Amino acid sequence: MRSGRCAPPLETLEQQFNKSFAAQLPKALRQRRQRLAIDLILIPYHGHPHRRVEEIYRGQAKSGTTHFHAYATADLVHRGQRFTVALTHVEHGADLVDVVKRLLRTASRAGIRPTLLLLDRGFYRVDVIRYLQAARYPFIMPVICRGRRADDPRGPSGTRVFATHKRQGWFRYTLTSANHRTATVPICVHCRHWRGRRNRHGRQTLVYACWGVSPMTTHWVYQVYRQRFGIETSYRQLHQARIKTTTRDPLLRLLFVGIALFLRNVWVWIHWHCLSTPRRGGRQLNLHSLRFATLLIWLVHLAEQTFGINDSVVVRRLL
Repeated sequence: MRSGRCAPPLETLEQQFNKSFAAQLPKALRQRRQRLAIDLILIPYHGHPHRRVEEIYRGQAKSGTTHFHAYATADLVHRGQRFTVALTHVEHGADLVDVVKRLLRTASRAGIRPTLLLLDRGFYRVDVIRYLQAARYPFIMPVICRGRRADDPRGPSGTRVFATHKRQGWFRYTLTSANHRTATVPICVHCRHWRGRRNRHGRQTLVYACWGVSPMTTHWVYQVYRQRFGIETSYRQLHQARIKTTTRDPLLRLLFVGIALFLRNVWVWIHWHCLSTPRRGGRQLNLHSLRFATLLIWLVHLAEQTFGINDSVVVRRLL
């Protein structure tokens, strides 16, 4: 498949996928305000740009490279349900405030009214925080630790001070950007013990930036933000369904990512409408009845039955 003059631009392809995501949402999820998880998907890339340098996003080293094809998504989080409601591509140097605005506008057109935003740590920036506060969007996001480390003779500084706390609590912190703009945000420090999880021991200190919420305890913030961790499962399933390619064309790469997210939404829709058990207080999901990998295998078998397979090879010379 090659993208030519007849291929739609990236923005048109995004709109088509977002309309498909909106059509998959159950009506019951649009009747109440929902929590939205906003995240960045970074797919490692080791090649050259297709046409423009901005097509390749730069970030921290991952999988042996600092170059990525980046996408931002907004996922609805509700009682174990994680529907992708918005997708957009992110170029190098893009304003993350504009990225958040595009995702929220798309979610609004789908009928989703966010009551709380759970953002990835990549959005921990002064401009993003100032916009969310001005737009009155409550949010929770991890704090990026910056400043001197704890082992420095002068002691820790910046947000690394919160990471050294041995008691949980609430604080306030003022961020300053490179252009000297500031944003003040409440800081939640939650401490817990690893207790052998992941073969680790000792104390773990989690630092969150919160605004617009009135939690009673730091444990509430920790438990609520844990709901976003289910998005990581969504991304693993995304990579299971995503077509692997070496193409440099960002249009095709966006197409493959969108198809994978669409298939995952279909899987969630099947569990919600067909495989769940009705009960008082909400439906019970039976995820063991149909795994996502099983659905992908079924689709492969369907494609083989529909289009056939070619299991022959032409011999060029005889031995």
